Amino acid sequence: MKKTEKNVIVAELQEIFDNNSFVYITDASGMTAADTNKLRRELFKNGVTMRVAKNTLIKLAMKNSSKDFGELVDTLKGSSAIMVSENLKAPAVAIKSFRGSAESPKLKGAFIDSALFIGDNQLGALSTLQSKEDLIAEVVALLQSPIKNVLSAVQSSSQNITGILQTLSNKEN
Repeated sequence: MKKTEKNVIVAELQEIFDNNSFVYITDASGMTAADTNKLRRELFKNGVTMRVAKNTLIKLAMKNSSKDFGELVDTLKGSSAIMVSENLKAPAVAIKSFRGSAESPKLKGAFIDSALFIGDNQLGALSTLQSKEDLIAEVVALLQSPIKNVLSAVQSSSQNITGILQTLSNKEN
């Protein structure tokens, strides 16, 4: 591969890293072509893009990126594939779903909004993470709950008062 081709790949990878807050690095070595195709279909279903590149080019792109990948750079040994998605847990969910029938791919590490998750043992934690939007919705629901209880009590008490007033007016007539 010529130096200009390598520079193009590094620039493409750097753009991927700069434009994505959720980056997973996996090891898919030992997978057959059929398994790799199944994995790609599973990833596509979950909105995940996978890119395979040489470790040296990935390292260069990470170093040139505006983000600090820290220890994730050290995981780049052997075969490496980059997975990115707009959903923070989509790659983890897709990997877990696929691994129901195989041991690969193995998670080397993940970069989630500047937090690092190193090692395959982090896959379970990554698949259960909640997005910022999910957490905000949960907090809003918790804040709305007391207000709904107060409104419900006010409405039921106003119905009780109305019923009492109607009963009293009927007795007077």
